[in-house]
Amino acid sequence: MAETALERFLADEAATARLGEDLAMALRAGDMIALKGDLGAGKSTLARALIRALADDADLEVPSPTFTLVQSYETRVPVHHFDLYRLSSPDELDELVLDDALAQGAALVEWPERAEDRLPANALQVELAEQGEGRIARLSGHGAAFERVARSFAMRDFLAAAGWGDASRRHFVGDASARSYEIVSLPGEAPRVLMNSPRLVLGPPVRDGKPYAVIAHTAQSVTAFVAIDRALLAGGVSVPVIHAQDLDQGFLLIEHLGPESFLGSDGQPIAERYEAAGELLAMMHGKAWPNRMEAAPGVFHDVPPFDRDAMLIEADLLVDWYVPWITGKPASDALRAGYHKEWTALLDRLEGQEYTLMLRDFHSPNIIWRAERSGLDRLGIVDVQDALIGPAAYDVASLAMDARVTVSPAIERRTVEAYVAARRRAGVFDEAGFAEAYAIMAAQRNSKILGIFVRLEKRDGKPYYLKHLPRIRDYLRRALAHPALGDLKEFYMAHGLLEERMP
Repeated sequence: MAETALERFLADEAATARLGEDLAMALRAGDMIALKGDLGAGKSTLARALIRALADDADLEVPSPTFTLVQSYETRVPVHHFDLYRLSSPDELDELVLDDALAQGAALVEWPERAEDRLPANALQVELAEQGEGRIARLSGHGAAFERVARSFAMRDFLAAAGWGDASRRHFVGDASARSYEIVSLPGEAPRVLMNSPRLVLGPPVRDGKPYAVIAHTAQSVTAFVAIDRALLAGGVSVPVIHAQDLDQGFLLIEHLGPESFLGSDGQPIAERYEAAGELLAMMHGKAWPNRMEAAPGVFHDVPPFDRDAMLIEADLLVDWYVPWITGKPASDALRAGYHKEWTALLDRLEGQEYTLMLRDFHSPNIIWRAERSGLDRLGIVDVQDALIGPAAYDVASLAMDARVTVSPAIERRTVEAYVAARRRAGVFDEAGFAEAYAIMAAQRNSKILGIFVRLEKRDGKPYYLKHLPRIRDYLRRALAHPALGDLKEFYMAHGLLEERMP
């Protein structure tokens, strides 16, 4: 496979350190960086900055491994720093268990030429050389690691265009999608968030020649986030101010809404915060939102509907992934047919219910608590790109049956009651219709999540999502307790879909 090359001019040590940060932001387990350069070329400066960025510790002691041959660090991605200068033979690499290091994390290798042909073919080559008053860094390689580094460099260029080229970069958070976020900092400025949102890669057709994401109306580009964010901000919702944007590349520089979790310091729900979030939803649902929102002059996002096809293909994740996981075999045609019959009947009952802008994932990971603010401004909202026009009850169910934390029946009740009370104060409100729609949407959402969390383990290698399944089953039981869902409840029970069991 042909190699591709990149070059960066490094005017001083600070620029070399920034290169280390750029590499660190792209590094993943299994990656190797082969670091070349003469003595004094800046390899130590680069390695130190890379490791400190991974550790999020600017003062971390990073000694040279010249005599120890390898130093290991338990950072965001475990990294093993090798120095092969004293290697007398490539065969000595066997004693350094380089393969084990790559299986556990990433490797940074100085003097890689001493290994001759023993390093992986896909190692990223970084060579430092003096050029004029500074240095030149030449990077070459191929495959996923090189592509990630190239995108990280593009993010640095985006920051530079926004006047933040000298900012330090630190990993902030990733989510179940391909999006990732960093905290970027400049002296004298409030930290900002750098959002990396590559265009969605559509999967294979799954129904009627369409990929899942098209049927479910998943946002395909960062344009959706920008348009919805701007509309929400204009509507009085505390979402991030966008300071700079590159819609083509999927980069945003946005306001950092604050560091405090919506949950308590112990990671548990706080009833008053959930009530406040319920009141925020009530305010939002009392407004009229446009279906077409502007992301930039002449660039618009049409907010899709949460239509029957989207609801059903989401609910189908339960039979596609969860049923095989608990039974050890694919769902039968009879089970699928019965499942669709029950859900079709239930979704018919949503006709005539209130529809509005629904954010789709309105729960604790996407809410920032800002105690120093007052009123609804205490709630900062992020992750809005997948918003749809759908039943108002959906977001209330997403909040009150939070997929990532156990919300007790008492806090669920208080959350829903806070929402209903706020809607009642604002005018005429169909409480009975809302209660039925809430139960239907809660059952649909939690059925979907059972499938998604199994898919994340089976397809994407993320087993830690399985720990949430008992909670989701409990939420599903709560939703199915509504009389309107009696037939669906009987179907789930008949097929063992609510049982606490493992395959």
